[in-house]
Amino acid sequence: MPAEESVKPASPRILAGLMYHEVTNDPSTTGFQRASARPYTLTHGAFARHLDCIADEGLVPALVSQLDFIKSGRDLLLTFDDGGQSALYAAEALARRGWRGHFFIVTGKIGERTFLDRAGIRELANAGHLVGSHSHTHPDIFRALTRPRMFEEWRVSRTILSDILGAPCDAASIPGGDQSPAVLATAAEAGFNHLFTSEPWLRPRSMDGCWMLGRFAVKDGLSPAHLRRLLRFRGWRRAWMVRRLKDIARRGLGPLYPLYVRRITASPPSA
Repeated sequence: MPAEESVKPASPRILAGLMYHEVTNDPSTTGFQRASARPYTLTHGAFARHLDCIADEGLVPALVSQLDFIKSGRDLLLTFDDGGQSALYAAEALARRGWRGHFFIVTGKIGERTFLDRAGIRELANAGHLVGSHSHTHPDIFRALTRPRMFEEWRVSRTILSDILGAPCDAASIPGGDQSPAVLATAAEAGFNHLFTSEPWLRPRSMDGCWMLGRFAVKDGLSPAHLRRLLRFRGWRRAWMVRRLKDIARRGLGPLYPLYVRRITASPPSA
């Protein structure tokens, strides 16, 4: 059966997933060192204001591992991609409020200067946060990989994290949000129970025993009014339509798109 046909109807549960990356006052110390990462980097002050806004709305972030997707309900999920050093700061900021988040690790970067080492990853898990995979090498156009290569990215990353955590790694997020039926199917085949996309949808969908969850990508400069609308479960359809239009435009570039991605994701030359 084609992967598209195996996707089951959406869950009755509504989940507002916010996708963060680095939280730092010095971007040179954490995460990917490339221009395309900077718009997704929040200062400590900006992140604190986001958390205040969440608290003002009376919300307490949940973990997918604690939710029953068959029952109706509304929940907020906070996620952090890449596994940069600033993940520890973000995790501590959440813990001070008694909150927990999801932290997705690029396992091929573990131990590099601006990324968490194995001890840091265990620190996240020991504090009660959910640690998951963000692939092994973070291919910039994940859906362009062959199906065997996709599966290997998921398998290797899951194996490494399960070894570090001493328990199965059951959640993942897609690098760059490059979703396709093959991306979803190979994640399920690799053993993940929860897969976060970059599509801003509210209702999880199920495929081959894996729940697919949407997220809104938070950028620096997101207005308080816009954030509050999202926290009130409003404006998500509009966000999805905007992303769809951008995706159509990217695909329309054809063979120029990989060149564009290579340019914006290039790391700056060493000093």
